[in-house]
Amino acid sequence: MAGINEDLEFLPLKIAVMTISDTRNEVTDTSGALLIERLTSAGHVLAGRAIVQDDIAQIRLQARDWIDDPGVDVILTTGGTGFAPRDVTPEAIRPLIDREMEGFAVVFHQASQTTVGVATLQSRALAGQAIDTFIFCVPGSTGACRDAWDLVLREELDSRFRPCSLVGQIPRYRGICP
Repeated sequence: MAGINEDLEFLPLKIAVMTISDTRNEVTDTSGALLIERLTSAGHVLAGRAIVQDDIAQIRLQARDWIDDPGVDVILTTGGTGFAPRDVTPEAIRPLIDREMEGFAVVFHQASQTTVGVATLQSRALAGQAIDTFIFCVPGSTGACRDAWDLVLREELDSRFRPCSLVGQIPRYRGICP
């Protein structure tokens, strides 16, 4: 049965959070703050935080810096996944991804449908692996970030989740998952 096996050791990940917005700053970035609170409360380490403009070049530059940083295992982005003209997160991130995780968008949409109904269709959530770094791109609303963490990422990024979690694919933890 799927779930957290409390008998196993929790292995913390180093997670960076990137907020993509033309209007938010550290004071008004409630979505990034929620993700940071959730990941640190779960026992993970905040490896970095950035707020970047809705600009493909800026998003890619920050993502590449973290992909190349051995101190970052996972990148969470919030914002820029909708259909407004400035929403360019998928266009910025997708070329950096070596392996796309199509199932993430499916599971995210299923989970968020329970809270926002068919409005979940307005999200172009995306995930994948760039070299050895996992990237998850979720919408910029606090509610969407809550759904993404509480209903999907919390378990998938917990080394104790069975039958397995992505933690087993992080180089320093590779092999912990059967």
